[in-house]
Amino acid sequence: MPIKYAKRREQFLSALGGLAAVIPAAQAQRHHADVEFPFRQDSDFWYLTGFDEPGAVALFLPHRAENRFVLFVPAKDPLAEVWDGFRWGVEGAVTHFGADLAHPLEQLDELLPGYLEGAEGLSFRVGRHGPLETLLLQCWAQQLDRAPRRGQGANRLEAPCSILHKMRLRKEPEELIRLREAARISAEAHELARAAVQPGMNEMQVRALLEQHFVASGGRGCAYPSIVAGGDNACILHYTANNGVLRDGDLLLIDAGCSLQDHYNGDITRTFPINGCFSPEQRELYNLVLAAQLAALQQVKPGNSAEHIHQTAVRVLVEGLRSLGLLRGDLDGLIEQGAYRHLYMHRTGHWLGLDVHDVGAYRSGEHPVTLEEGMVLTVEPGLYVSDRLPVPDGQPQIEARWKGIGIRIEDDVAVSASGGEVLSAAALKATADMETTG
Repeated sequence: MPIKYAKRREQFLSALGGLAAVIPAAQAQRHHADVEFPFRQDSDFWYLTGFDEPGAVALFLPHRAENRFVLFVPAKDPLAEVWDGFRWGVEGAVTHFGADLAHPLEQLDELLPGYLEGAEGLSFRVGRHGPLETLLLQCWAQQLDRAPRRGQGANRLEAPCSILHKMRLRKEPEELIRLREAARISAEAHELARAAVQPGMNEMQVRALLEQHFVASGGRGCAYPSIVAGGDNACILHYTANNGVLRDGDLLLIDAGCSLQDHYNGDITRTFPINGCFSPEQRELYNLVLAAQLAALQQVKPGNSAEHIHQTAVRVLVEGLRSLGLLRGDLDGLIEQGAYRHLYMHRTGHWLGLDVHDVGAYRSGEHPVTLEEGMVLTVEPGLYVSDRLPVPDGQPQIEARWKGIGIRIEDDVAVSASGGEVLSAAALKATADMETTG
């Protein structure tokens, strides 16, 4: 089922009112010397256009009677295409991507002022696109200079984020199909990795297995730098060195997801014993994290909030840590004081979509944003027992038998009318399944 970019553009144009929006594509980024990173399109630009080339600029012009969606794109250039690949060019921007009108990118400086003429204001995200921002501000300054004589002109500059990110937060049915596919491929990769892991392997070998499956299954690659963290490495939240040897008796935490060709992402974390058998301490903490995650998943439903889901997980974790002797004190007091944060220091999830940490507010002023059908988020409690953070005053020192255990369990969940649909359920997580070796 194709993504309906034209429908999104009409919705965006309607929400702009009298503002003219300028939405730039991402630029190619240099890796080193004259080598560039693989190109990744800006998510806002992609959401409205589906156009996957660097440097383009999209105009959305609700103040005009015609030609309200205009693209400036890299021109067809046989020599450039020999070096860097196919370009759609001006004609392709119209015939394949629905632009009302398109121009070569080199004409932007000349034509932009005319397109913005007559708008009540400008919609543009400042601070990220230096040369284009300079050009846009020059156009705006010229309009402000002429406004006293003409009696009209663009009188304000606003970011498009409040409109676009609200649109992106609630996924369309077609987007949910793509997110299910990203989660399916991601879950398959996790299952393959768990079956293959043995003591003595290197973390990098596991990473290669995961990412090979992402690409072999039709994905673009990994949604973010994969985390393959054995033993104490799992207590480093964004560990990406992935070069340690997997040791008999340790746990392995894998946080990895597939990104599809159209940029929709999976994001799954699983933790399991490298030798196929939990130690008593590992099992206690694993069961606690799993209980916290299952309780939090039950709270994914319309009308609740991400904050409520987080607090649900925190309450289960803190109560369990008290029972294990890793925390001491009144449950509510521990939570209020944050006395657990040396063991659990992150939130329990984030929005998921075109960006892994997808756009959308979590709060509206003082009030948490309530969940609605079509929103997609991760649910990912964890525990990380190490000496990296000091133990708060009044809390018990950590015994050696607990140290070096890092556990996170993360699923991708779509909010539905009946509750939460776990998109990544094919990646097993029951304690018994984690102790099953392939």
